[in-house]
Amino acid sequence: MSDFPEYKKQAVEDLIPYARNARTHSDEQVDKIAASIREFGFLNPVITDGDNGIVAGHGRIMAAKKLGIAEVPTVEAAHLTDAQKRAYILADNRLALDAGWDDELLRVEFTDLEAGGFDLELTGFTLDEIGALDADPEGEGKEQDEGSDETEKLSDFYEVVVELESEQQQNDLLERLLEEGYECRALMS
Repeated sequence: MSDFPEYKKQAVEDLIPYARNARTHSDEQVDKIAASIREFGFLNPVITDGDNGIVAGHGRIMAAKKLGIAEVPTVEAAHLTDAQKRAYILADNRLALDAGWDDELLRVEFTDLEAGGFDLELTGFTLDEIGALDADPEGEGKEQDEGSDETEKLSDFYEVVVELESEQQQNDLLERLLEEGYECRALMS
């Protein structure tokens, strides 16, 4: 498909939820979506079927209603057959579940956001989930004695982010730093 569908605004009251939508949304999750919309705006459009039926965005519509939002951005997927529409409703919800998280990069992001005074719960993570990242930084589940060298290394941790143009440059720099005795690892974004 070479053409991108155009965004348009539609009244929330005109949009029709898919009756057989197998994805559920708890009140707590809808509250999180509403908080995200309040903070960042309505950035993710609702996908409709060309007849005001919701294909993707049921939770966003529930949050919009909670916030009293009258109109939302939509994208029409009228080109989908009925079978494709039904399959996409499942795929849109399921495919995101297969993604994982890089705990080290999450820690870096949360540390930077917290240092900037940002409300971390607006990321959708709970404070307990964020705290669990700090509880076991190496993900190994090892308990450390308070005075151990390993605990000292983790508590005296400083970072420098260097942006390079190629993987080769990254490898060269990593090798030089390791030769100089620095503890370091390569991360890719």
